[in-house]
Amino acid sequence: MTALPTVIPVDTALEPRLRGILDAKAKPPGSLGRLEDLAVQIGLIQNRLDPRLDLTELYVFAGDHGLTHEGVSAYPPSVTASMVRLFLSGRSSVGALAKATGVRVRVVDAGVDADLPAHPDLIAAKVRRGARNAAREPALTQDEVLQAIAHGCEIARASTAQVVALGEMGIGNSSSAALIMHRLAPAPLDDCVGQGAGHDPDGMIRKRAGVALAAQRSDARAPLDVLAEFGGLEIAMMTGAVLGAAATRRVVLIDGFISTAAALAAIRLVPAALDYCVFSHGSAERGHPLMLRALGVRPLLDLDLRLGEGTGAALAAPLLVAAANLLTEVADLAEVLAEPG
Repeated sequence: MTALPTVIPVDTALEPRLRGILDAKAKPPGSLGRLEDLAVQIGLIQNRLDPRLDLTELYVFAGDHGLTHEGVSAYPPSVTASMVRLFLSGRSSVGALAKATGVRVRVVDAGVDADLPAHPDLIAAKVRRGARNAAREPALTQDEVLQAIAHGCEIARASTAQVVALGEMGIGNSSSAALIMHRLAPAPLDDCVGQGAGHDPDGMIRKRAGVALAAQRSDARAPLDVLAEFGGLEIAMMTGAVLGAAATRRVVLIDGFISTAAALAAIRLVPAALDYCVFSHGSAERGHPLMLRALGVRPLLDLDLRLGEGTGAALAAPLLVAAANLLTEVADLAEVLAEPG
């Protein structure tokens, strides 16, 4: 088995000094609430009292899923490749939000079932053309999972950004994420399955049936086995990106339900990775609140988003910069009181 990257837990011995710096600023202690907690987390991640966040890169990992043959999605699999082309055109929802917040977007072909033309913002990391149908057979082999994790680690390590944000695109991937949550949270399967990209009542019946078939086929519980049995390549590659970013002491900004499933897998593999994760928003997807509770975390935003793509991460990125600026850009109260008149 390929060795997973070493992630060193943050040194909490620095926390009292970071809290002291914040409490000494020209404001009542604790008056900026969770923003101060975020500042402390960023300081601990960078292991410094004056953290800097100059760049956020958002990686949108894309992959297809054989599970769509069971009718788990309201859209055909070809939409994955079409959306990748839209991302690269700059005219997607995440592109518009990232433009507003100064986030750079790059797209990763983790396992799209199509040949994609080269593009400056496309990272070609395809392991295979889509995961297999998890309702009938393992979605991935162990070697494919490890290859995807290794690619994700490499992509995160190569980033020059202080914040590595994760988003995704893959028709059918909310079903894979539900199965991962079911086994790794763990949680009852019915609590994990939501509307995804949108289903009418008949569509939800098909989705639940397809997901149940996959769950009945395999009793996998170990993280790597779960990723192999249920896929997909974009989720496994995001798992690797979480570990690669954490191993290099970068903030990992997680998007919604599917990205959180990847973070869950990463944290179950290497628990110290949780120290480096910031969860951008609470998705309206059914299972997301329960998955966040299983990780013991609170998201920054609550906007009823459920698009994916990294949209929530793009919106939350400025909050991280603002939090870091509290430590470096705000005057101390002592300075204010010392000014004449």
